[in-house]
Amino acid sequence: MDKKLLEKLEYPKIINKLESFAATSVGKAFAAAAVPSGELEEVRHRLAGTDEAAAVDRMKGAAPFGGIVDIRASLKRSAIGGTLSAFELLGVADTVLGGRRVKRHIEAYQEKHDAPILGALAEGILELRPLEEAIRRCIDENGVVVDTASDELYRIRRELRGGEARVREKLESMIRSSSTQKMLQEALITVRNDRFVIPVKSEYRSSFGGIVHDQSSSGATMFIEPEQVVQMNNKLRELRIAEEREIEKILQKLTAAVAEETEPLGVNVDLLGQLDFLFAKARLAREMKASLPAMNDRGYLRIRRGRHPLLPMEDAVPLDVELGGSYTAIIVTGPNTGGKTVSLKTIGLLSLMAMTGLFVPAEDGSELCVFDAVFADIGDEQSIEQNLSTFSSHMTNIISILKKMTPRSLVLLDEVGAGTDPAEGSALAIAILEHIRAMGCRLVATTHYSELKAYAYDRPGVINASMEFDVETLRPTYRLLVGVPGRSNAFAIAERLGLSKRVIEDARVQVTEEDQRVESMIAKLEEHRLAAEAERREAERLRRESEELRRELTEEKRRLAEQRDKLMAEAEREAVEALSKARREAETIIADLRRQALEEGASIKEHKLIEAKRRLEEAAPKPRKPSAAATGGGRAKAQVAAGDEVKVVSLGQRGHVVERHGNEAVVQLGIIKMKVALTDLEPVGASAPAKGAAQRSVATVKRTRDENVRTELDLRGSNVEEAIVEVDRFLDEAIMANLSQVYIIHGKGTGVLRTGIQEYLRRHKHVRTFRIGAFNEGGHGVTVAELK
Repeated sequence: MDKKLLEKLEYPKIINKLESFAATSVGKAFAAAAVPSGELEEVRHRLAGTDEAAAVDRMKGAAPFGGIVDIRASLKRSAIGGTLSAFELLGVADTVLGGRRVKRHIEAYQEKHDAPILGALAEGILELRPLEEAIRRCIDENGVVVDTASDELYRIRRELRGGEARVREKLESMIRSSSTQKMLQEALITVRNDRFVIPVKSEYRSSFGGIVHDQSSSGATMFIEPEQVVQMNNKLRELRIAEEREIEKILQKLTAAVAEETEPLGVNVDLLGQLDFLFAKARLAREMKASLPAMNDRGYLRIRRGRHPLLPMEDAVPLDVELGGSYTAIIVTGPNTGGKTVSLKTIGLLSLMAMTGLFVPAEDGSELCVFDAVFADIGDEQSIEQNLSTFSSHMTNIISILKKMTPRSLVLLDEVGAGTDPAEGSALAIAILEHIRAMGCRLVATTHYSELKAYAYDRPGVINASMEFDVETLRPTYRLLVGVPGRSNAFAIAERLGLSKRVIEDARVQVTEEDQRVESMIAKLEEHRLAAEAERREAERLRRESEELRRELTEEKRRLAEQRDKLMAEAEREAVEALSKARREAETIIADLRRQALEEGASIKEHKLIEAKRRLEEAAPKPRKPSAAATGGGRAKAQVAAGDEVKVVSLGQRGHVVERHGNEAVVQLGIIKMKVALTDLEPVGASAPAKGAAQRSVATVKRTRDENVRTELDLRGSNVEEAIVEVDRFLDEAIMANLSQVYIIHGKGTGVLRTGIQEYLRRHKHVRTFRIGAFNEGGHGVTVAELK
C-alpha cells in the first residue's frame, strides 16, 4: 500500500509501538517490515499466529528470548573465511541456547494445548548443541578465551604467570631497598606498554639505570624499567605474542565450526525472529486490551466499541459502526471538533491492523474486512480559512484515489468538497461520492454540506451519521450516531455564548424554509433517538435486575433444599438411633423369653419371635438422598414398565412396578402399594418372570412362617449392611433349630463382604468358632460357623 496513505492513517506509529515490544533485533526487523495483506487466508493465518502467541504468553509467561542476537553478519564473515572474535562466537552460542529455550517453552505449552503455527516454527529450530558446547569450552561468559581451550595455551599462560610473578618479586625487592626508596615517587609496581616499571623521581633519572617508558603529565615522575628486569620483560613479551597466536588459532578453529553450520544457524535466526514478532504482536494486544476480530472478504465490517489505538484508553470514546451490510456508504456530518476525523481514522487504522495480523482494540464479536487497499484523503487542518491550494491538494489526492480504487477498496474522505464555493463544492462532492459508490467501494466520508444529508437520505445503500453534540454544555461527546444526520447547532451555540436573541432571530430569517424544515426534522429525530436510548437503557437495567433476581431465587431455592435435606437426614439419623436402641432392648427381651421357654417349658411360638424381630428391623427408616433442587438439577424420568424391579430413591427401598399412569407408577413395597413419580425411581433389573434370572437371596427372598430352616445362606451380591441383617436372622433360625454348623456363602470378590461377615461372627455370642470352607465346601467363598 502507498506509504503516504499509511502515514495519513498513522499506521507507522502502530508499527513503532510493535517494534518496542520485540525482544530481539531480528524480531524488531520483522516488525518494522510488517505491512497489511490483501489476501484473506494470509490475514487469517497471521491472526491465528498472534492468537497462539497470546495464549502461550497468557498461560506460560513471556517467551525466553534473552541472549538471542542477530548473528547473520557473523555468519557471512565466517562463510567467506574471516575470523570471528570471541564475543561474536559467544553471541553464536548464546543464540543457539536461546533458540533451544524458546523451543522448550513452546513445546511445554503444546503438551496440553494446540499451537500448530508456533509448533511448526519451533520444530524447525535446530538445537546444534555440539557447536554451542565447543564454543563454551573455549570462551567464558565474559568473552575471554579460557586457559583450557588448548594444551598449548595452557602451557603459555602458566609460563606467563610464572614470569610475571618473578618480575614482580624482583621489582619488590628493589623498591624495598633503602638505597632505592629515596629515588622512587611511590613504592609501587605498575605497567607501561605491557612492561613492568616503577615510578622514579625525575631528578634521579641519570643515576637510575634502565629504560624510560612513560612520564607523568607534570614531568615529576619517570616510569622506568630497571636493567635487572629487561630480559625478563622481553621473555614475557614473547610469551604474550605466542598467547595471541594461539588464541587466533582457537578462534579460527571455532569460526570454521560455525561456517559448517551457517545454513542451520541462519534458519534458526529467521525462525526466532518470526517467533519474536508473533510474541511482540501478542504483547501489543495485551497492552491495548485488544481482541481477535473475525475476518471476511465480502466488504463487510462491524466494529463494536472500537477505540483509536493511539489515544489513551481512558480518553477514547468507543465507536460502534457497521458497513457493507444494508448500506455501503456512510456520510458523517456535524460541527468541527466533534470527532469526525478521529472516527474516520479509527475505521481505517483498525482495518490496517487486522490485515497486518494484529488484534484490534474493540470488543469480541467485531468483524473486519480484508481490502485490497485502504485509500484516505484526510487533512489535519482544522482552520476556518481554506484557500485554493488546500482545495487543489485535496482534489489531487481524490483524483489519484479514483484512478487506483477497485470494488474491493475502502475509501475514507475527510471534508470532501471543502475549500471552495459551497454550491460548487457540494455538487462536486455528491458527484465524487456517487462515482465511488457506483464502483462498489466501501465509503466513509465526512462533510459540512447540508446538501449531502439529502443525498444520503435519497440514495439506497447510503446512510447518514453524525457526531453527538451536547447543546447544554456546548461540548461534543465524540459518539458516532449512525442513521441520524448532524446538526450545525450554530444558533444554539451562539445563544448559549450570549449573542442577543434579536440577532439570532434575524439570522433564522435568512435561513431558507427548506433548511429550517431539515433542521426541525433532524431535531425531532435526535429527540426520538434520545428517548429510545433512554428506554433501551431502562430495559437493559430491568433485564439485569430480573436476571439477578432469578439467580438469587435459584440460589435460595437450592439453599433451602439443602437445609431441608439436612434436617430430614438429622431426623432420620435420630430415628435410626432410637430404633437401634429399641431393637437392642427387644433382642434382650426376646433372649429372656427364649431362656424362660427353655427353662420353664413355656409354649412360646418361635416363628412369632422371628417375625416380630423382622418387623422391627423393617420399620427402621433408610436415609433419604438429597433432592434434585439441592443437587442443582432434576432427575430424568425412569423408563419402567409393569413388573420391573425398581428403587424408590427418596425412600431408599426396593419394590416392583404394578402399573404405570403417565408420569407416575404404582409400586409394591412389601405389603404397601404407593404412587411414585417416575423421576423418583431407578430401574434395578427385570423381574424374575420377565428375565428368568436368579435373584439374590438377600434382596428378593422373603421368609414366611412355613419356610424350612436352612443350613446355608447365600449372600453373594449383597453389601455388608444387608448381609449382617440376613446373617443375624439366619443364625437365630439355626439356633432355634438346634443346628451345630452352618454355611455362609459370600463369594471371593474383593474380600470386603467376607471380612465384614467374619468380624460380625467373631462378636456373636452364639458362635463358638468359624473357619474358611474346605476345597469341597467352596474354599474362600464360604465361611463355616460352628454354633454353641
